[in-house]
Amino acid sequence: MPVPPPPPRPRLPPRPRAALAAALLALACLLVPFGAVATWARYEIEDTDRYVATMAPLASDAAVRAAVADAVTDSVTKEIDAGPLQSAVESFVRDAVRSFTGTAAYRAAWDTANRAAHAAVRDALESGADNAVTLDLAPITKQVKRQLDADGVPFADRIPVRHTRITVMRAEDLGDFRKGFRMLQVAGLWLPVAAVVLAAGGILLAVRRRRAVAATALGTALGAALLAAAVAVGRALTLDDLPPHVSRAAAAAVYDALTATLRTTAWVLLGVGLAVAAGTWAWGRWGRRPVGGKPSVTPRRL
Repeated sequence: MPVPPPPPRPRLPPRPRAALAAALLALACLLVPFGAVATWARYEIEDTDRYVATMAPLASDAAVRAAVADAVTDSVTKEIDAGPLQSAVESFVRDAVRSFTGTAAYRAAWDTANRAAHAAVRDALESGADNAVTLDLAPITKQVKRQLDADGVPFADRIPVRHTRITVMRAEDLGDFRKGFRMLQVAGLWLPVAAVVLAAGGILLAVRRRRAVAATALGTALGAALLAAAVAVGRALTLDDLPPHVSRAAAAAVYDALTATLRTTAWVLLGVGLAVAAGTWAWGRWGRRPVGGKPSVTPRRL
């Protein structure tokens, strides 16, 4: 006696299936910018070596060098009382500091200062301390004093190596940064992975998968565009909130260096999303044409 075939598995009706697929795809596209930010913060900003490597090229940036030179010069000249020679000594110090910012010793001191500042930021965010985080320029001042001594500048031996500090993170901002830091630590790589899983599930569940692929690509491009816009708005807000004595050009250079990977990711996702959407549309329009040139007639699936 023949065995009867198993009963067909119940399938989700087309409309609920399409609605569920659309919800999964929308959620996946929404996670794109958040996943990019979480990955960037977790694997570039939080990692000390990567942070120092990101900040290292700024040692050669003209605006950053000028800001460091001004801060060190002001700190040094405040400690020198040269009487009638004061203006001449200040000129020597300023020239020496600016010259020093072009040396390999300055770049090494810059990396050392940034490594210490990054460790201080992490400690403040993880420990719950409420003190401002600063960048200590003492290693640079020490090198400048040595150079002035070698050049025979008067009163150079009287220069004390003070801990000249540039504020990296204000105490009143630590609470908000700490909350965001902990959220990004938890998110890590899970957000982008979740976005990929949701997108794959939405496409597989969709009734018309080609349209689902195109919609996912366009949604990814839209999320990337929003990410790029958020980075630009954050830059403007950061520069507008600077104290009057802080160099806007130097701050802009630092912000651009820190967000370079994030901006690149946004533009890559935008380009890939638009390319996939365009390719999917072109395939649907011309990909099924037979050799004779007339499009084949394929019954549509509901």
